Amino acid sequence: MFEGFVEETVKTGDGQIFIRRGGNPDAAPVLLLHGYPQTSAMWHGVAPLLARDFQVICADLRGYGRSHKPESAPDHAPYSKRAMAAEMGLLMQELGFPRFHIGAHDRGARVAHRLGLDMPDRVLSMVLLDIAPTREMYAGTSQDFAATYWHWFYLIQPYPMPERMIGHDPEAFWKEKCGKQAGGGNPFTKDALAEYLAAFSDPACIHATCEDYRAAATIDLRHDDEDEGRKLTMPLQVVWARRGVIEKCFDALALWRLRAEKVEGEAVDATHYMSEEIPEDIAQRMADFFARHSGGGATRG
Repeated sequence: MFEGFVEETVKTGDGQIFIRRGGNPDAAPVLLLHGYPQTSAMWHGVAPLLARDFQVICADLRGYGRSHKPESAPDHAPYSKRAMAAEMGLLMQELGFPRFHIGAHDRGARVAHRLGLDMPDRVLSMVLLDIAPTREMYAGTSQDFAATYWHWFYLIQPYPMPERMIGHDPEAFWKEKCGKQAGGGNPFTKDALAEYLAAFSDPACIHATCEDYRAAATIDLRHDDEDEGRKLTMPLQVVWARRGVIEKCFDALALWRLRAEKVEGEAVDATHYMSEEIPEDIAQRMADFFARHSGGGATRG
């Protein structure tokens, strides 16, 4: 995977973030953020295509993969999207990028949303895959949504219940959750799946990722409420799965227009794991959108 990319670990304050980096060092930077329960390996089909015209950084979020897994707190603040976004901002600063594009999926897209709100001058544009805003998804919860995204409500249960049950057979949990969201299929390559399962076998990862969801249902919602009326100002493209819960249960464009000033997007013929099902399509959509919005100031420090 990731031919032509290098792997490295970047110090970010008290922690370390694992990244894969490749592409044109003179081109605009693109930060790619993965979802749950995956790692930066999910971009193996997209990143090399983007690297033709951009410098691409694929990061493992804190708590995931080979990145650090800090101790949490009663209010789950270390796994708030604000804390996770601040760390991604620090990562890009350490790499010398004051401004950059973001492509993000699932949980990573929630981190990207917060990063765009907290650091609007640093984000040139964003492409977010298969999410609607967190607050609006909770507020619009229906029976169909709860039945399909059961893990949202399971993972937020108090420690240690979900950790203990997942830890009994992490591989079975991973395959059950992801297989259903893939419509019963298997879009994951052998190498990517091996990385996902190895990472998720770590009890520290299981706990950290539960904390990610607990934060989303508590402190993240408070942060969103405090931002009432404030919108993302950078151009935003949202892409969601025609065979997924966003299409079935939410009006993605309408909800994002409540939270962002400049929004475009559409559904694609895929399931939740679109970056691994149709990587050429996703890479082309990102490349075209980022190219349209790469002006307006230096991207390299």
